[in-house]
Amino acid sequence: MMDNFAHSVRVYIEDTDVGGIVYYANYLKFLERARTEYFRTLGYNKLALLRGSQLVVKDVSLRYIKPAYLDDQLFVSGSIKKVSSFSLEMTQNISRDESVIAKARLKLACIDPLTKTLSKFPQAIFEELKSRIHK
Repeated sequence: MMDNFAHSVRVYIEDTDVGGIVYYANYLKFLERARTEYFRTLGYNKLALLRGSQLVVKDVSLRYIKPAYLDDQLFVSGSIKKVSSFSLEMTQNISRDESVIAKARLKLACIDPLTKTLSKFPQAIFEELKSRIHK
């Protein structure tokens, strides 16, 4: 199975604790950066999304398999698994040297950027996301 996207991340000192191990919450930042870059490749940068809809993380589970360390070169990949009118589900992996070190499952909801209430995806975005589902 091929992923929808992959993004490279270097671990900097600011990402680690005093022992040079990536602080657990920073894995979420790596996931967010990769998703942002993926949507940017589809033409939906943050400003474009804010004009008609906004994606927010509704649910996330993250399984840590191995630690990442200072100066590691990591690859964050992901796949869209399911799309509805109001949300999408996806998986993301963080890898180092071809070995998965963390796995995430996420649900993102579409909201109106002004009212911050649940909103349907604009039709064009909905169709684009549906066309990228990986089973």
